[in-house]
Amino acid sequence: METAKQKTREALEEQGFLLTDQEADTIEVADFGLGRLEQSGLQLFTYVNSQRYCAKELVLFPNQTCPEHKHPPRPDGTPGKEETFRCRFGRVHLFVEGEATDDPSVYPPAEDAGYYTAANEIVLLPGEQYTIPPNTRHWFQAGPQGAIISEFSSHSDDASDIFTDPRITR
Repeated sequence: METAKQKTREALEEQGFLLTDQEADTIEVADFGLGRLEQSGLQLFTYVNSQRYCAKELVLFPNQTCPEHKHPPRPDGTPGKEETFRCRFGRVHLFVEGEATDDPSVYPPAEDAGYYTAANEIVLLPGEQYTIPPNTRHWFQAGPQGAIISEFSSHSDDASDIFTDPRITR
């Protein structure tokens, strides 16, 4: 995981996102309990996560996939997380609920394909963004260069996320 943290820091710094050593120590590497980080995983750095808002950088290695999940309503009755993804580097293939894309550019990892249901592809290039409503199933995959996504959202509560794949742990 330390190698992945270092690769993440280097990817961010190559694109002008400078981190202090203390910040770099907080980079999170998530393999979702699947043990295939290069294929199914996500690296992230959180700037702030208060009760009102959250800002993160999501880093995907080349062709890496963040598995399908949704942010459901909270136990207190408030909506789940609403998030805006803004592509900063690379190409992001974001899939959300809705009408299926006839000929998608990418596919989920073959061994996990049965756990992916969101099939409406939105391709984000640097400078483009998309807002994902609360409680919407979504997953995303980097292109061959990898990708960096700035995420702006309401409060992030990873423990409440619901993944389609029951094998996933967060």
